[in-house]
Amino acid sequence: MVVRKEKKTRKLRGHRTMGWGTKGQHRDRGTEGGRQIGMHKHKWSWVVKYGKDWYGKHGFVNPTTKKISAISLRALDQLLESGKIKIEEKDNKKIIDLTKYGYEKLLGSGNISLPITVVVNYCSEKAKEKLNKIGGEVILTPNT
Repeated sequence: MVVRKEKKTRKLRGHRTMGWGTKGQHRDRGTEGGRQIGMHKHKWSWVVKYGKDWYGKHGFVNPTTKKISAISLRALDQLLESGKIKIEEKDNKKIIDLTKYGYEKLLGSGNISLPITVVVNYCSEKAKEKLNKIGGEVILTPNT
């Protein structure tokens, strides 16, 4: 694009509307697409091609629903083997703080190979049983 040497205002001095037309004089911002008018008539081909779900209801999100990020014993074991979750040692105990990694709940599906102490907000009974069986334990932290 070529850069202007002089400002447009200098070029249009003496012309009443300065190039912005007789009606609006650059006051309005035109049709920016904020109001989606004509989608069922003259923009219908766009709707068919790109906007498959343009019309109709699209579900409901309950505002009182609370999402809890959980991890199973199987997934925890895989993350430990791959080294993505580090084991800390305190008082000759292997401790993993899952709250540091963004997990709030420990689930009991799968098995774990190491006797570890897990610090987490919530834990299922099955996960507690499996950890206690191999010599580990679960420490529940107060929920914030």
